[in-house]
Amino acid sequence: MKTRTVTIIPTFNEPGKIERVLGRFVDGISDEIVIVDDGSDPPIERTLSGRGATILRHDRNRGVGAAIRTGLEYGAKNGFDIAVVMAGNGKDDPREIPKLLEPLKADQADYVAGSRFLPGGRSERLPLARFIAIKVYSWLYSRLVGTRVTDMTNGFRAYWLSLLKDSRIDLGQSWLDRYELEYYLFHKVLSLGYRVVEVPVSKIYPENSRNYTKVKPGLDWWRIIRPIVFLTLRIKQ
Repeated sequence: MKTRTVTIIPTFNEPGKIERVLGRFVDGISDEIVIVDDGSDPPIERTLSGRGATILRHDRNRGVGAAIRTGLEYGAKNGFDIAVVMAGNGKDDPREIPKLLEPLKADQADYVAGSRFLPGGRSERLPLARFIAIKVYSWLYSRLVGTRVTDMTNGFRAYWLSLLKDSRIDLGQSWLDRYELEYYLFHKVLSLGYRVVEVPVSKIYPENSRNYTKVKPGLDWWRIIRPIVFLTLRIKQ
């Protein structure tokens, strides 16, 4: 039986970028594209009419985790089998979605993470400080779990939606509303024994390096790290 794939693209105040992302999709890559507008001003509905994507909107900015959750809930409710999550800022290339889907459809993985650092992957204009931080975080996490992870912060991922039926995985917790959700889910599926693999993908940063991320030093860094801390210390489930 044919599997159905939904691609979820969370976005917040990315004028022009989300249009370019949609323009790179080709027929047959995804059965449906779902854009979750996390309270953008102005709303993206005004700029994306007629582009062939389903648009879900939050009335206020709730965080990227909450936006991904909304997309996942839509996918599960509408009978999709696989969810692909990618950035709405143009760093990810939707034409590489088949790379993420291949291990799932071949029954070689339950969860697939993209990596810019594997052979065949590509990274352009990655700021040096970000490169060092990703490498250090990925190395420390690999040491913690005993599994090699090369690109811990890459948000270009795909997985079976059936994973979310596991009662040990609870994405509905409010503390996962921002950057925490992706790292919580990754650590959960890995620690619960699901098959997790990385595949090479591209990650292209903008020429204006000052605007390459919405992640703010301090609190947002803690949001990225704390799911691993909380789950390892059993502070959260």
